[in-house]
Amino acid sequence: MVTKQFDVKGMTCAACSSAVERVTGKLDGVVQSSVNLTTNRLTITFDEGKVADEDIIKKVDRAGFSATLHIDKSKEEREKAAKAEEEEVEKVKRRVLTSIILAIPLLYISMGHMLPFTLPLPKVLDMHSAPLNFALAQLILTTIILINGRKFYIVGIKSLLKGNPNMDSLVAVGTGSAFIYSLIMTIRIPIDSSGVHRLYYESAAVVVTLVMLGKYLEGRSKSRTGQAIKKLIELTPDTALLVTGEGAKEVPVESIKVDDRILIKPGSRVPLDGIIVEGETSIDESMLTGESIPVEKKEDDQVIGGSMNYQGAVTVRVNRVGEDTTLAKIVKMMEDAQGKKAPISKLADKVAGIFVPAVMIIAILAAVIWALLGHDLAFCLTIFVSVLVIACPCALGLATPTAIMVGTGIGAEHGILIKSGEALELAHEVKRVILDKTGTITEGKPAVVDIITREPPEELLRVAATLEASSEHPLALAIVAKAAEEGIKLASVKEFNSVTGKGVVGKIEGNKYYIGNEKILELAGVSDHEYREKADQAASQGQTPMFVAKEGHVIGMIAVADKVKETSKEAIQKMKDLGVQVYMVTGDREKTAKAIAGEVGVDEVIAEVLPGDKAKVVESLQTKGDKVMMVGDGINDAPALVQADVGVAIGSGSDIAIESADMVVVKSDLMDVYKAIKLSKATIRKIRQNLFWAFFYNVIGIPLAAGALYALNGSLLSPMFAGLAMSLSSVSVVSNALLLKRIKL
Repeated sequence: MVTKQFDVKGMTCAACSSAVERVTGKLDGVVQSSVNLTTNRLTITFDEGKVADEDIIKKVDRAGFSATLHIDKSKEEREKAAKAEEEEVEKVKRRVLTSIILAIPLLYISMGHMLPFTLPLPKVLDMHSAPLNFALAQLILTTIILINGRKFYIVGIKSLLKGNPNMDSLVAVGTGSAFIYSLIMTIRIPIDSSGVHRLYYESAAVVVTLVMLGKYLEGRSKSRTGQAIKKLIELTPDTALLVTGEGAKEVPVESIKVDDRILIKPGSRVPLDGIIVEGETSIDESMLTGESIPVEKKEDDQVIGGSMNYQGAVTVRVNRVGEDTTLAKIVKMMEDAQGKKAPISKLADKVAGIFVPAVMIIAILAAVIWALLGHDLAFCLTIFVSVLVIACPCALGLATPTAIMVGTGIGAEHGILIKSGEALELAHEVKRVILDKTGTITEGKPAVVDIITREPPEELLRVAATLEASSEHPLALAIVAKAAEEGIKLASVKEFNSVTGKGVVGKIEGNKYYIGNEKILELAGVSDHEYREKADQAASQGQTPMFVAKEGHVIGMIAVADKVKETSKEAIQKMKDLGVQVYMVTGDREKTAKAIAGEVGVDEVIAEVLPGDKAKVVESLQTKGDKVMMVGDGINDAPALVQADVGVAIGSGSDIAIESADMVVVKSDLMDVYKAIKLSKATIRKIRQNLFWAFFYNVIGIPLAAGALYALNGSLLSPMFAGLAMSLSSVSVVSNALLLKRIKL
């Protein structure tokens, strides 16, 4: 048994992906077949003894699509593919803009005479004095728009002929019928000018334009997912300093082998995973672990490629290269998670396979029956086109996107950026929310939370800030920021010395001072001190104690911690009130994590999670059958954000987390996560109402168009009224969606 992935081309909606799953799943020897519409990738598990790669490719081809075996690309190939994708999205954008520009005059010409007031129109295009010109102008504008949207006809008709109709088939059949009927009426105008009243060019053109706009927005969203992986890969430098017998020389990272030694200077990124063999330093791993406080590193400690070296030059023995590095594994996990995330099959897509052939059969049967009853071709054609026009999937197609558009607009007004309709749809089903600690529940940067001393606190802070002003360490910056906030004027420091992994030393006003962790006290000649108990207490609350010593004794302690955001506790409670279970996941020690968890009231804590394991936590909760939302801000959160049913990035987080997420809360406030769930629930209610009215309209409209009224009282529903009914159904759906604006978040 093997599991392989195939890249599939030609899919446009959930009906397409389900068709590929269905035809490949029927192959003898196939155990599981899953298609991801976002990545256009088929993941299939099969018995190689019964099924060959060629069999799968042929089966996909017969269904109306094309497939090729997926191969992991190099960095250059990824960049080339990403560029090609961006160019394609730009092409679609140009076609959409052209169609919108052309649709405006088309609507002006075709619908202007229907308004209560008369819109000015040149006599050469007047409906009454120049009916043929009136029709030809619409024909030209519509033809250009339909050529722009030709993909819908190519894919839709092909899928229909292959027996796998989709939303493109609905658009192709509905708009194609309206266009062909209008074309026939245009040809008849010189003989019978009444045909000018039976033109539906604008219906065909506007539907195609709206669907193209939706496809463009969808394509742009997919393109951004690729950008996230691209930025992740760019974290590692292209070159490294290889240590040789002749010194360090700069070489391409690709040429480095396991057990090679590399030199990493202060202020540079770590190129590959390895073990420190010489030197001590402080490394910022926040882009991978999410923890804001740099980690002290000494000999025999592991360093991770992509992290930032703050202080001290170190020599590292490389122990992982290429696809084995931590960063490469995170990239792979992101791609795998994208492949596993099943797209939502919208109700309109689900019924497409039944709806399209059913409508066509009804239209043909109705025309044939009336022909057998002795009616002429014009009568039968009117029946046939009326059914297809009234069943044009405008209301059905608009039901979901209009509510989604209004919902995403409301979200944007509240600082909630929703990247896709699927995310907004899924959020209402979320039963478990996983919150990253650092930068999500907490502020994400250290701040002074306590000053303990027998001396005036301002004096201790003045001394500490004066010493730390020359350091770039985040804990030092927190102390300096606190002094600035208090308006304390700093003194000058002499004989300043930074001791890697311990702290800093310097002379202020003739006295020698020390500040740092407990290791700095050895240099100060302190073996025991009165602040030890306070320091242990601070550590148990998730704080980092910084000792200040002066010539043999400790004069005070400053506690630094990542503070909890003001709204975190209230937001977590409101989420719980919606029936959602809230989890906190962090790489921190369990004691620190539980202290924060107790403060904000989360249901469960998952602590000491390794950088790459957050996605596994999400996956384990998904196996319980509930929809899971992940909220995070770091690069290490990116795989989990993609793995989750809904990924939410904090606006102040890393670019990669933001690109990987389905939603972004700009204000970095957890209250907005609660609002996003509430907004999703309201939007889904509107979608269900819209779909009900769309189907109800079709259930009533199709029999009338097929001639039910004619059989009763001799009146026939003309395509003109069918078009009007179709327009009214669309207006009702849009109006209902706009009522969503009344929601109070």
